[in-house]
Amino acid sequence: MTNPPTASPTPVPEPDDRRRLTPEELGALIAEPAERLVEQLGTLHPEDAAELMALLPEETLLELRPGQQLLDVVEEFADDDAADVLARMSKDTKDFLLEELTEGETVERLMAYDPETAGGLMTTDVITVRTGTTVGQATEQIRNHSTIDERAAVAHVYVVDESRRLRGIVPLNRVVLASSDRKVEDIADPCEATVAPTLDQEQVARTMARYNVTAIPVVTDKGVLLGEVTFDDVIDVVEAEQTEDLLRFGGMEVLDAPYIKTSLPAMIKKRAGWLLVLFISEMFTATAMGHFEDEIQRAVVLALFIPLIISSGGNSGSQATSLIIRAMALGEVTLADWWKVVVRELPSGIALGTILGIVGFIRISLWQAIGWYDYGVHHMLVALTVGLALIGVVTFGSVAGSMLPFILRRLGFDPASASAPFVATLVDVSGIVIYFTVASVVLGSTLLR
Repeated sequence: MTNPPTASPTPVPEPDDRRRLTPEELGALIAEPAERLVEQLGTLHPEDAAELMALLPEETLLELRPGQQLLDVVEEFADDDAADVLARMSKDTKDFLLEELTEGETVERLMAYDPETAGGLMTTDVITVRTGTTVGQATEQIRNHSTIDERAAVAHVYVVDESRRLRGIVPLNRVVLASSDRKVEDIADPCEATVAPTLDQEQVARTMARYNVTAIPVVTDKGVLLGEVTFDDVIDVVEAEQTEDLLRFGGMEVLDAPYIKTSLPAMIKKRAGWLLVLFISEMFTATAMGHFEDEIQRAVVLALFIPLIISSGGNSGSQATSLIIRAMALGEVTLADWWKVVVRELPSGIALGTILGIVGFIRISLWQAIGWYDYGVHHMLVALTVGLALIGVVTFGSVAGSMLPFILRRLGFDPASASAPFVATLVDVSGIVIYFTVASVVLGSTLLR
């Protein structure tokens, strides 16, 4: 009996022929089991495969076992993408790939850098030409550069000396248009923007934005060219940092996986810690309220405006916090500028508080005049109390909100860490104290006598 013919395996398309996936399709592949994922990766465009593996939860990457299929997939990655992925794999899989990859030594060197630094972001796949090289020779060298393919958006050539120290940067279009007998250093631009391999990734992104470049060279302290960080890596950094800041600004830890893929216990763990801290902090509000219990009993009308007072202070504080965190992220202010911020926020808080205080005073007076609510015979003093309290609370909220990021940064924390919830809690307590202190002064001889 003859055996049935074995079906031929489906040929894997060449990288140029592979369809690019949509974000929705990439998201669906994340849910694939680890054992099937390698087969799926082999059919993807190299850039899609690299992006997918960068998005995979660490537990999925740890389940990937060493093998030829996985090697074939990672072999097509740019060296910086390969380093990022291998850093999150199991030791056996990592050792296997580093041993078998064509660029294994380069990938291993990149893995030695902190992944959140320029060294961790950079690619070493750059085109360099020696000083003294003619444009014609450089053109031939570019044409023969073995690793240049569709993954690399080549925009310029780096000019280095015999010690590989960076001497200039030549835009690719200038190489094409220049006379073939000219020296490349004669048409090169000076190296105005470079970064050290240990520079934090946020600083790298900020430097690239400042100089408006699509790639920035990474050099040692002696000027030796190590590689470059490209704009696509910076885009990923900006997205990750913004996501991290947004979550911390809301008072929770950063998720290690997409929201849908995060387990319920992990989600609770990420959120519970800050909620407990903020809950305990809010207990001081109840303590402050209890301290002024007699005043509330003697003038119940004051309790009507407690939410108004503390929310106004919290809102002004959150505004100030957001402004300063943004300014810090853009490098517009440093720790040494705290006093400049105080000088700006103090008059701003007084002005904003005065605006709200006038509105509050008019609102109470108007409601009393048209009969919508009876605030009693001392309604004008109540309105004055609310107006003055708003000035004090909004001013305090603005100053405290602007200073909190400086305090967190000084203590070594991320300024975005729960700044908005913390300032709201802080102003809740202080708002109660300020409000009833003003009430004691204004109403001390009438309602609170």
